[in-house]
Amino acid sequence: MNKLSEFNQFRTEYPEFHYYSYKISENNEAVKLEYHFGIPGLAEFHPQLSLKKKPLKLKSLDSELVQNLVFHIGLVELISYWKSSCAPKVIVHCGKLNPDQIAWWKKLYFYGLGELFYTNEIPAEMDTFMDIVCLNDAPEFIYDTPPDDSSGYIVLIGGGKDSIATLETLPLDRNRDYCMIVNPKPVTRQCAELAGFDDERVIEIQRTIDPELIQLNQHGFINGHTPFSTMLAFVSYFVAYLTGQKYTVVSNESSANESNVCGLKVNHQYSKSFEFEQDFDNYADRYLRAPVKYFSFLRPLNELQIAKIFARLEKYHPVFKSCNVGSKGENWVWCGHCAKCLFAFTILSPYLYPDKLTQIFGKDLFADGTLLPTFLQLLGKSDNKPFDCVGTFEEVNFAVSQTIENLRQTSEELPYLLQYYAKHYELADTSDDITTRYNHENFLDEAQNTALRNEVFRNV
Repeated sequence: MNKLSEFNQFRTEYPEFHYYSYKISENNEAVKLEYHFGIPGLAEFHPQLSLKKKPLKLKSLDSELVQNLVFHIGLVELISYWKSSCAPKVIVHCGKLNPDQIAWWKKLYFYGLGELFYTNEIPAEMDTFMDIVCLNDAPEFIYDTPPDDSSGYIVLIGGGKDSIATLETLPLDRNRDYCMIVNPKPVTRQCAELAGFDDERVIEIQRTIDPELIQLNQHGFINGHTPFSTMLAFVSYFVAYLTGQKYTVVSNESSANESNVCGLKVNHQYSKSFEFEQDFDNYADRYLRAPVKYFSFLRPLNELQIAKIFARLEKYHPVFKSCNVGSKGENWVWCGHCAKCLFAFTILSPYLYPDKLTQIFGKDLFADGTLLPTFLQLLGKSDNKPFDCVGTFEEVNFAVSQTIENLRQTSEELPYLLQYYAKHYELADTSDDITTRYNHENFLDEAQNTALRNEVFRNV
């Protein structure tokens, strides 16, 4: 049976997905969020998230605003479970949604799952791929926006160069501000420590996937990429309100706006795009109503500019990781074979190649001929860009060309992938330095913009 036939069969056999309930509770150790989803006749799901309290001072969990935030986190969490059968109808038994909100969520689900639809050969259409029915009407919200007595930042960190660049560039107060980590690993904790945040200034979130979903995946139900950064947006917004912080900060760059498929709006990084950031900002103002601002500090920059900043942060070089393949175990490593590894290696190469970069990755990825197909995808010399968090074709071609020019100036021999590029393609014009650009589509205030611009252009 082909993928389209399976898709149609699942939707026929399991036409409804139910969001039954959510629950928030606390003890001395943690605040716990629990959800109950179900596909009648197939499975029940009970995913959980927990916020470790540590010494945090939290606002009351009893308010309608908090209940609404917890309900919304469930609307994001259900995406991972709904996709297993792609039921044509989602029935929401708890919380409140009006027609405008339903339209917002349908857009997010559709574009956030664009890669899943594409890779599973599902011809989904925005208007017909699913309907959301909320059993509780919500003509308007009755609670008022709380007074804006918040201050400070929560910076989300994931162990890669981007969040590290934010930690070292955004003016932060280590006695007031926090880092936030979802499902912490030694690498992410070490990055926070190197940035000067002790254990009491690190907020840890544990997210637990219901094993029933894993079982469905193993039995051939639909699986694929989901917009995880949307989860980070809603959870960090919730945590910022509970802890009295004004800003929740991510590190998504302008390059995240580019589609992975030429001619189609299929973006692996849709929930990292400026379009999503704008949509979330508008939605939060209307329907979440907490005095919290979610924004990406690195939005004005491209990947090469971030790499240039990170290249100067040498204390993190032995620590940082962003390989998804190598993140599966407790000890996060660079696998050295995937698109994410090759992209990170390439984008840093104008500044750290060969010796420092080879030491970081454990080998010279440019010398590995088996990576040629992935290399061509990153360059835009193939049909599609890899479905991973990688930069634009322009950025990769610029980085490769600059590295080739650097090696030629020192008369060093080009490794296999760079030889291939020099033989088959014209080098990019590096005199048009893309690291001098600044994207003004962002939500940074004057002080944040000044701090970022000073760091980016300090040697220009």
